[in-house]
Amino acid sequence: MSPRNVLHVLSLLWMFEAGAMLLPLPFSFYYGDGDYTALLLAAGITLLAGLIGFFLTRMDQDLRPKDGFAIVTFGWISFSLFGSLPFLLSGTIPAFTDAFFETMSGFTTTGATVLTDIESVSHGILFWRSLTHWVGGMGIIVLSLAILPFLGVGGMQLFKAEVPGPTADKLTPRVTETAKILWGVYVFISLLETVLLLFGGMNLFDALCHTFGTMATGGFSTRNASIGAYDNMYIDYVIIVFMLLAGTNFTLHYRFLTGEFTSYFRSREFLFYLSLIGVGFILVGLDTFFHVYRSWLNALQQTLFQVVSIMTTTGYVTADYEHWGFSAQLTLFFLMFVGGCAGSTGGSLKVIRIFVIMKLVYAETIRLIHPHAVVPVRIGGTVIPREVLTNILGLFALFVGIFVAGTLIMAGLGLNMDTAMGSVAATLGNIGPGLGGVGPTDNYAHIPVLGKWMLCAFMLMGRLEVFTVIVLLSPAFWKK
Repeated sequence: MSPRNVLHVLSLLWMFEAGAMLLPLPFSFYYGDGDYTALLLAAGITLLAGLIGFFLTRMDQDLRPKDGFAIVTFGWISFSLFGSLPFLLSGTIPAFTDAFFETMSGFTTTGATVLTDIESVSHGILFWRSLTHWVGGMGIIVLSLAILPFLGVGGMQLFKAEVPGPTADKLTPRVTETAKILWGVYVFISLLETVLLLFGGMNLFDALCHTFGTMATGGFSTRNASIGAYDNMYIDYVIIVFMLLAGTNFTLHYRFLTGEFTSYFRSREFLFYLSLIGVGFILVGLDTFFHVYRSWLNALQQTLFQVVSIMTTTGYVTADYEHWGFSAQLTLFFLMFVGGCAGSTGGSLKVIRIFVIMKLVYAETIRLIHPHAVVPVRIGGTVIPREVLTNILGLFALFVGIFVAGTLIMAGLGLNMDTAMGSVAATLGNIGPGLGGVGPTDNYAHIPVLGKWMLCAFMLMGRLEVFTVIVLLSPAFWKK
């Protein structure tokens, strides 16, 4: 690994972050909340750090795989460190641990919050809070590849380390062009959702903030009651549609927009994604349709919203699902481990991995019945290479192992089992609301300080799909 290369690229990212901190200023001035001083000071500190790092270092060689892993992991950590400055300097979140937790939750698109009264926070700070979602959703590194073409040399190392999924899907031979295409699609769909939310009665501020949270599958809202505060069927269904889009592989959106109108239904992963949502809807609906809501129309709306929100790891809520039956809550809990499609902004294990594991289990069952049979694992006619299968199984085992170990640690810190399991599942899967004391109407303010740092680590591992972070802890990584 070249520390000079790593610091050089990180410095460029910090300068970009400083520019992003200026975007909330129009809302700060418009609403007259007085938070512009904190935003300007935070941007100045971040820019200064970026300039110092940039001029003290230079790229002395092409980026290597080790550089990519280090830049991505330290990029998210440093972004969260500098990104916490607006919260600290404005006094919105005076404790460093809480400010870092909130920012890491934003950039990793988790949506877990320590704020107990969101509606009392100034507009500029709230906009920055939601903006961290939108930037982190498509990925800080992918954005840097789109706006800094000179990182194209070796840029694939960053792309592979950051882009979610078993493989990094390149649309074009040049990774910089791929990044620009993905961000172009991201911006286009975001603008479309913003316009539709404006038609639903939201003001521009709320429409943008909730678009950021939806497209990034993040979940930060400007209201204490999240989307439920609007009590608007039109808004609920608009957000449902865009949560579904955000949880879909963005390469499918690009192909659809360029004329391949059957691209979605030729994707086995996308069809399996819709099937899982359908099954989850039916299982949860068996409880809500008959035991919770008197109106079938209301039951349909609330059930579909929560299933899609949890499955895509968005985390918006319109109802307190902890008042639903045990079977409904258990179904939602299992959906937390599924997530969106590969190449989407969704977190957790990803649909394609669950699909491949099911195919592998079927293939192994056939081999037991017919020991001499050759039963390859196929997805849509394509044979999955053995090394990809090994990677998927390894990640699955590691994900489950971290969940179990994390639950035991959080329980050891004094949390009850529901809250311990819910907090780890919700942060490792980048979902936000969990169960127990971190349910849909609760927050993470009561979690012990050590517990918050543990959950920050889970958010980072979940966003970067575990291996990217774990590899830095390996002694082999630091050997020449």
